[in-house]
Amino acid sequence: MSRVIAEAAGMIRDWREAYDLEFAPSFNVTGGEPFLRADFFAILESMAAAGFACYVLSNGTLITLDRAHVLADLGVAGVQVSLEGPKAVHDAIRGAGSFAASHRGIANLLAAGVPVSLNATLSRLNAPFIMDLVELAAGWGVPRLGFSRLVPAGRGLAFLNQMLSREQVKGLYEQLLPLQVPGLEIVTGDPVAAQLGQPAPPPEAEGIPAGGCAAGVVGLTLLADGTVTPCRRLPVPLGQAGKDSLREIWAASPVLERLRDQAGYQGRCGRCRRWGECRGCRAIAYAHSVARGKPDLLAEDPQCFID
Repeated sequence: MSRVIAEAAGMIRDWREAYDLEFAPSFNVTGGEPFLRADFFAILESMAAAGFACYVLSNGTLITLDRAHVLADLGVAGVQVSLEGPKAVHDAIRGAGSFAASHRGIANLLAAGVPVSLNATLSRLNAPFIMDLVELAAGWGVPRLGFSRLVPAGRGLAFLNQMLSREQVKGLYEQLLPLQVPGLEIVTGDPVAAQLGQPAPPPEAEGIPAGGCAAGVVGLTLLADGTVTPCRRLPVPLGQAGKDSLREIWAASPVLERLRDQAGYQGRCGRCRRWGECRGCRAIAYAHSVARGKPDLLAEDPQCFID
């Protein structure tokens, strides 16, 4: 792992020097559950020593106060904890007793001074209870609350029929994103939601991937076995870390080239003027196409609500 971290750091350093660009290099470390790894803290330490900001994505259930203090000492930039709603809703989705265990982990992180954000995956199961989650986050003193959409892949495939319609997604974001709650920032990394209220880009900017979905544009995912993919929710292999050059994958992968070219995109995404700033969520688009028996990396985002 240390060799891959060093390779990534060298790649970014070379780009910075060659192109006079500024980067904010970071790793988002998740699983599964990352705290199950015996060498988890050593991995974080190696990443930080190489100049990367480290963020951790966890269910929170294994974060004791001692572990929270270790994260603080390592300078971890933030921990995102998944929380699907109030107790009954969260436990129904993630298992009995998981809400209380996650809450203990969140309290331990806050006590240790680690920046915490909660994240809920929007579906029909928790949509009616989203405002309860806002109240919980504010009441616990959590500074950030985020929302993402259900990706119907892996365990999420069992919830395919719980996906929200595009109208429901739009309604939830229109309700949530304008909220002003003292001490609580409400955010989403959803590329479609980011288009709400934004003017369409000028014609000269159309077709240039400059924001939106990260797949193929601002990051790569390294799975536990070294497989490199465009996104942790997009199971399309690009190569093998430790065997294949990361910079060659980034520069020459046919999959990434497809993701960066609107010409191959289907449906609404293929016609959209906002493609360069959005591209829909590729993980959701792909997973939904697989579930329908027609796998397509460039399928339209089935929940896009932007005209």
